Amino acid sequence: MDTQSVKTSTNVPLNSQGTDAGKKIVGRKRGIVTDSLGLMLFATVGAASLSENAVGVRLLDRVKKLYPSISKMWVDTGFKNTVIEHGAKLGIDVEVVPRKPGIPGFHVVKRRWVVERTFGWIMMCRRLARDYETLPASSEAMINIASIGNLTKRITDESTPTWRGTY
Repeated sequence: MDTQSVKTSTNVPLNSQGTDAGKKIVGRKRGIVTDSLGLMLFATVGAASLSENAVGVRLLDRVKKLYPSISKMWVDTGFKNTVIEHGAKLGIDVEVVPRKPGIPGFHVVKRRWVVERTFGWIMMCRRLARDYETLPASSEAMINIASIGNLTKRITDESTPTWRGTY
């Protein structure tokens, strides 16, 4: 489970966006839950001013309802005790996977790279590079469509087009 703050376009209503103070982004916050392969199970979209805990509780409730057999979830250090305690009430062991101390910059974190890779996959969809949708539900639908496209490419063994090697 993880969240991502994205900027919004000018046509998004002000009441459905907010400011992520930590990242200084005015827009919306996407929260996703993936399985261990990186395939998306559920996505939610809200104002960027929502805390990760609020988004995390929403995701836990919805995922437990849709997939009652889920028993383990990995999160980053942005999710606090609220999410861990709520997960325990639902019968989900929420484990915080911290970064390695003393290593500056980017490095691969055990179990966390899976959800980060999923964010990278959905960002390949040009429509999701910025949030253009008027309604948060439409944004959630676009994320699901991008995930379906990714899944069909993986099933058919179609490679993802890249700009590398072209002139």
